[in-house]
Amino acid sequence: MRVKDCMCKKVVQATSDTTLDKIAQLMQENDVGCVPICNEEKNVIGFVTDRDIITRCVATNQSCSQTKASDIMTTKVIKTTPDTEIDEATNTMSHNQIRRLPVIENNQIVGMLTIGDLAQSQKVQPREVGDTMECICKCNHHQE
Repeated sequence: MRVKDCMCKKVVQATSDTTLDKIAQLMQENDVGCVPICNEEKNVIGFVTDRDIITRCVATNQSCSQTKASDIMTTKVIKTTPDTEIDEATNTMSHNQIRRLPVIENNQIVGMLTIGDLAQSQKVQPREVGDTMECICKCNHHQE
């Protein structure tokens, strides 16, 4: 099975100039915890998670309406492609201890693979999802 078989194809995105209050609204409206940050060419240059907003903005007493994505976004983008085998994608997630993996094709985001997508898929073995989650959680600090 390939990533395209269980990835979420509806991906909301923002730009580096988008303020965190707008990103939080996108997250709430679309029931997501991560928003890719893209440039004009729709290339992913980073991402902002709900945790980023809390730990890098709210907890440091910054204003969400004044703070831009570029001020707090994670710029190390670990990604995959639609045709990548699921076991390779889960290995990437495990190795990098991440729960979300942007799916890139022709330098543009076409989907997002999350640990939740894997857990809900009828085609992925529960043991594989559990093993992946265990590897992600072993670290004392997470990248997202």
